[in-house]
Amino acid sequence: MTPIPRIRRNDFGVLTPPALGAWEPTLTVTVVIPAHDRQETLDLTLAALSAQSYPEPLIDVIVVDDGSATPLHLPEIRPSRTKLISSPPGGWGRAWAVQAGLDAAMGEVVFVLDADMVPHRQHVEAQLRWHHLAPYVVVLGWIDFTPAGGDLPSQERVCQALAAGEEEGLFELSPHRHDWAEQIIADHDGLRGAPNSLATRIHVGATASYPAELLRSIGGMDTSLVLAEDTELGYRLTQAGVVFVPDPQSRAWHVGLPTAMRDFTALKRYNDPYVADRVPYRRYLRTDPGRQWLVPYVDAVVPATGSYEDVRATVDGLLAGSLPDVRVTVTGPWDSLTCDRRSPLADPDLDLRLIHATFDNDPRVHLTAPETGTPPFHLSVPPGWVPSQDTVERLVAHMEEHDAGGLLVALEENAQGVAVARLDRTAALARVALVATRDDDPDDLLDAVFGLEWVDGESWGFKRRPAVYPPRKRPVPEIVKQAAQQEQKIALYRKRTAELRAEIAQLRKEAGKNGRDAARWREKAESWRKEAVRLARTQDRTVLKRAVRRVRGLAFPGK
Repeated sequence: MTPIPRIRRNDFGVLTPPALGAWEPTLTVTVVIPAHDRQETLDLTLAALSAQSYPEPLIDVIVVDDGSATPLHLPEIRPSRTKLISSPPGGWGRAWAVQAGLDAAMGEVVFVLDADMVPHRQHVEAQLRWHHLAPYVVVLGWIDFTPAGGDLPSQERVCQALAAGEEEGLFELSPHRHDWAEQIIADHDGLRGAPNSLATRIHVGATASYPAELLRSIGGMDTSLVLAEDTELGYRLTQAGVVFVPDPQSRAWHVGLPTAMRDFTALKRYNDPYVADRVPYRRYLRTDPGRQWLVPYVDAVVPATGSYEDVRATVDGLLAGSLPDVRVTVTGPWDSLTCDRRSPLADPDLDLRLIHATFDNDPRVHLTAPETGTPPFHLSVPPGWVPSQDTVERLVAHMEEHDAGGLLVALEENAQGVAVARLDRTAALARVALVATRDDDPDDLLDAVFGLEWVDGESWGFKRRPAVYPPRKRPVPEIVKQAAQQEQKIALYRKRTAELRAEIAQLRKEAGKNGRDAARWREKAESWRKEAVRLARTQDRTVLKRAVRRVRGLAFPGK
C-alpha cells in the first residue's frame, strides 16, 4: 500500500503531478452540474465534457435541475453516462442541487461544474491527476470570463474546437477576472505558501473537485444557504485538513459574468450575515462587542475534575478575556448527578453539583460539546489556572502569525509531571488524522505537518487562582463606579469655579485701584499743561522745553 503523502500546511509542492496526456488515470469521477434555467449554456457544458481527455469510461455526469421554469432536457451531444435528475422536495438553490448530485454520485471524486462553464479539453484531467497523488486535496480550475451577451457557438463547434485544441477561440475574452483570488495565488507561490486561514478564501465552486468520501464526511453542502455556500464549504474543508491546489492548466470559460461581478455590493450585503455566523476567519465581520456566533473562533474546554473553586476560576477567566469570540465547554460526568436523597453538604459529588449549578443557565457555557460548527482553534485549560485578560487573544495571534499547528503552554511541574494548557489548530489535528499510521506519535506528526511549539505559561499570563475564590469582597457594580467618577469630576469643577471667582474679584479690585491712580495723574498733567502755557506766554523757552518734557514723561511713561 502506497503511504499517504504528508503535506506541510498548504505546500503541495511535495507532490509531482504527471504531464497532461502522459499518465494512466484510474480514479472514477462524477461530474455534478447544478442547473436552473440554463439550457443553452448547459448544452455547451455537456458538449465540452463529451470531448474531455480524461478516459470516458471513468466519467459519469449528473445534471440536477433545480426547479427550472421550463424543465431541462439532455441534448444530443453529451457524455455517454449522463443522467438528469430533479432536486428533491424540501429545498432549493445551488447548494441543495449540488447535495442532491453528491447523494447520487458513484465516483471516487466529485467534480462540481456550473451549468454556465465550458471546460477546455484537459480540464478534468488536469484536476484529477492531483487526486491520484493524495486523498485530501481539493483542486480548483482556472476561469476565463466572456462578455455578457453575444451569440453562442453550437455544440458541434465546441466539440470541434476541443478536438483541434482551439478552445481559446471559442469566445471573446472579457477583461474581468478573479483578480483577488489570482493575486492571493501569485503572492503565495501558487498558494503553496499561503497561511491556513487564507488558503480557504480562494475556494470557488464553479469548477472544483473533491475526494467524495472526504466531502461526505464533513456533511457535504450546507443546504440552508442559498448564496455564500462556496465560502462556507471552503471553511469546513479547511477544518477537515484539506490542501487547496489551484491548477492554471485546468482552464474553462465562464459564459457571461457571475453575480459577484455584476452586482458585488448587493451580493456582499446579502452574504455578510451568513458568512459572519459560519466563518470565524472573517474577523472583519465580527467587530460587534459581546456578540455570539454559530461557529466561534476558539472552543475552550475545562474538565470538571478539580474543585468547584478551581473550575469556576478558570471558566471565569476565559469568559472575561479580551477575545469575546470564545465558546467555553465544561466537561464532566453530568449523568451521575441524580435527584436521589442525599446529605447536601456531605455529598461525594458536591463539587460536581456546584459546578453544574454555577454554569447550567449561563448561555456562554456548555456542559456538553455543541454539535454546531467546527471552530478553527481548540483550547484546553486545566482547572485552577486563570488566564489574564489578553492571554487567549495573544496565543491565537501567535498561532496565526506563525501558521502553527499547536502551542503547549507549560504551567508548572509537579509530582504528576508538567501541567499543560494546550491550543491546537483544528485543521492541523484533522491533517494528522488523515495521514497518521499506527506507529506515529501524534505530536511528532503535528509538528511535521504544521508545527508544534512549547511556551512558558507565566509569560503568557497564566496564574494560579487566588487562595479564596470567588472573592469575598463583593465587586462594585459598574454603574456605581461610573457615578463615583462623575462625583469626583463635579467636585473638581466646583473647586476650579471657586478659584476662578476669587481671581476675578482680585482683578476687579486691582482694576479699581489703578483707575483712581490714573485720575490723579491726569489732574497733575492738566495743571502742568496750564503752567507750560503760562510760561510760554512769558517767552521763557528754556523753562518751556523743560516743562513739556516733564509733561510728556508723566502723561506717557516710557516715551
